[in-house]
Amino acid sequence: MQMLLIHSDYIEYETKKKTKIAEEISDDMKAGRLEEALTAFIAVEKCDEANPDGTVAAAVAQIKNTLEQVKTDKVMVYPYAHLSSSLSAPDVGVSVLKGIEAALAADGLTVKRAPFGWYKAFQISCKGHPLSELSKHICVDETADGAGQPAGGSVAALKGNACGASVKLSEDSDVVSEALKAESVAKSYFKIMDPSGAMHDVSDFDLTGREKLGKFINYEVSKNRAVSAPPPHVELMKKLELADYEPGSDSGNMRYYPKGRLMKSLLENYVVERSVSDFGAMEVETPIMYDMNHPTLKKYLDRFPARQYSIESDKRHMFLRFAACFGQFLMNHDMTISYRNMPLKMIELTRYSFRKEQRGELVGLRRLRAFTMPDMHTLCRGMDEAKEQFFEQYEFCIDVLDNIGIELDDFEIAIRFTKDFYEENKELIEKMVQKVNKPVLVEMWDTRFFYFVLKFEFNFVDSSDKASALSTVQIDVENAERYDITYTDSDGEIKRPTVLHCSPSGAIERCIYGLLEKAAMNSAKGQIATLPVWLSPTQVRVIPVSEKHAEAAEKIVSELKCRVDYDDRELTLGKKVREAGTEWIPYTVVIGDKEAETGKLTVTIRAESQPNKPFQQEMTVEELNDRVEKEIAGMPYRGLALPKYMSKRAKFV
Repeated sequence: MQMLLIHSDYIEYETKKKTKIAEEISDDMKAGRLEEALTAFIAVEKCDEANPDGTVAAAVAQIKNTLEQVKTDKVMVYPYAHLSSSLSAPDVGVSVLKGIEAALAADGLTVKRAPFGWYKAFQISCKGHPLSELSKHICVDETADGAGQPAGGSVAALKGNACGASVKLSEDSDVVSEALKAESVAKSYFKIMDPSGAMHDVSDFDLTGREKLGKFINYEVSKNRAVSAPPPHVELMKKLELADYEPGSDSGNMRYYPKGRLMKSLLENYVVERSVSDFGAMEVETPIMYDMNHPTLKKYLDRFPARQYSIESDKRHMFLRFAACFGQFLMNHDMTISYRNMPLKMIELTRYSFRKEQRGELVGLRRLRAFTMPDMHTLCRGMDEAKEQFFEQYEFCIDVLDNIGIELDDFEIAIRFTKDFYEENKELIEKMVQKVNKPVLVEMWDTRFFYFVLKFEFNFVDSSDKASALSTVQIDVENAERYDITYTDSDGEIKRPTVLHCSPSGAIERCIYGLLEKAAMNSAKGQIATLPVWLSPTQVRVIPVSEKHAEAAEKIVSELKCRVDYDDRELTLGKKVREAGTEWIPYTVVIGDKEAETGKLTVTIRAESQPNKPFQQEMTVEELNDRVEKEIAGMPYRGLALPKYMSKRAKFV
C-alpha cells in the first residue's frame, strides 16, 4: 500500500463518472467535504492481497499515529490509484478501503470515504507545516497476524514492542526480528525542544530559517526510506573514482577503488585512534558470524529491529552480525572487572556489519547492506556515571564529525527517551540542547520497548531531503543482565554495570556520503566543491607547462611532503588543469619558465577559488609544505594510493 497523508484546511470532492470497476454507492457518497482533516490518499497494491486484514490494521495504526501528531480526529479516506503502478484487484482495494473506514469509525473518529472507481473532481488546501505532507509505504508479511505488523520498516527510530516475540526466517532465509515488524505500528510522540528547554508541538513550531530541521522531521514522521532518484553523491563517488556498485555481489555491497579505499582507511584510523588515545577505549576484534540458537544472542536479536543475513555452517544456523554489541558483551561476560577499571571502554571497527536493508532503500553510500561501523561500548558504575559518560560522548561525537568535515550546521539532532527517564533527567536533555544552541527533534514513548532509555543521533539531511544517522549514543539498561556482565564494587559486592553504546562517527561510508552530499549542495549554491585536505586522495598536483620544464617540476615533487602527484601525460596544459579541477585537487602547481627559474610557485588554491575564477597565490615549496601540514595536523596520514606519475595510472571508471 502506498499512502499520501495531507493535513488539510479542507478537502472536498464530487463524483463525475463511473469506471468499469466502480463500486455501487448511495447518493450521500457522491460528494463530500471535511474541514480540519487528515486526508489519506491510498493506493492498495498487489502485495496487499496476501494479507488484507493485516494491511488494514497497519494502515489504521499509521493514520492514527499521524492524527495524534497533527491533532485532529477527522479523516478522509480517498482512493488514489496514481500512487502506484502495481494495483491490487478491485475487490481487494474496495475491501481494504472499507476496512480502514470501519476501523477508524469504530475508534470514534469522524470518517468519510470517497468512492472507489469513480472519476472525481476534488479540491484540497494543505496546511504546509512539517507534518502536513507525509508519504507511507506498507507491505505486510502474509504470515503476520491480525495485528497487521508490517514486514517493512526502518531501523532509524528503533521503536516497537518486541516483548515475548521470537526471531523468524523469511521465505528467502533472512533473519527478520519481530521487533522490526512491531516498529512501524508503535506509538511515539514527536516534539521540538528549543535551547531554553521549552517543548513545542511540531506542527506549531516556526521553522523559518530551519528548513533542514523541517525536512528531517518530515523524514522521521513519514518513515519513507525509499528513494525515487539517485542522490548527487552517487554520480560523484563514480566521477571521483572512489566507489561504485558491485554487480557481482549482493545489492548494497560496494567496490572501493584506490582513492576511495584511501579515504575510507583514513577515516577508520581517525575514529579509532581518537577513541583509543583521547577517550581511553581499548580496541578489540570479534567474529562476524554467530550461532542463531545461542540463547543470549537469540534474545538480543528479538530486541533489535533489523533484517539479517543468515547462513548454514556445519548444520548450525548462523547469522552475520549487524553490530559489535554481542561480540563485545560475550567478551565482557568472561572478563574479571573491578570498579577501578570503570568506566571501561572497548571499541571495534566492524568491517563489516551486515543488515538486509530493503532493495528500494539501498542507494550509493547512504544505505548499505555491508558497512563499516566504529562500535564502542562503555561499562559504567550505575546510571549517574552513565549519564556523565553519555554527555561526554555527546561532545566527543560533535568534535569527531567536525574534524571529519561535517559541522554542527550540517546535521540535525534527534534525542529519544522514555517518558519516565525524561521526567527524572530533564536537566540532562536540556543541557544537550543548550550545547548545540539550536532546536532539536525529540521523540518520547510512554513505555520502554527496547534496551535503551535514552539515545541521540546526529542526522545528515541531504539534497534529496533524506536523513541519515551518523553519530549515536544509547544508554542500555538490559544487556548487562542478559549477558551476565558483572564487576566487583568498592564494597566488595558483585554488581551489574550500566552500558553505553556509541558510534562516534556512524558508518564510515556515510561519512563519505555526507562529505560528497555537502559538496554537491555547496556547488548548487555557487561554491566550489571540496573535500578536507587530509582526506583528499591527491593533496598537491604538479603540472609542467612543457617537456623542458619536466626536470624542475620533478624536483619540486621530490621536495613536497604530502600526497603529491605529477601529470606527465601528453595532453594540453589546459586539459591537465581542467582535470585537476574535476578531481577536486586542493592545490595545483603549474611549472613554467618563471617557476623553473625563481623556484617560486604559482599555486591554485581550490578552497579559495570561485566557479570560473581560480584563486592563485605565489609561495615557496616550504610555504606550501607548511600550509598543507597545518591543514592536516593531528589527522592520520597515508601516501598516494595510485602511481605518482599519472601516465602510469589506469582508469577505473
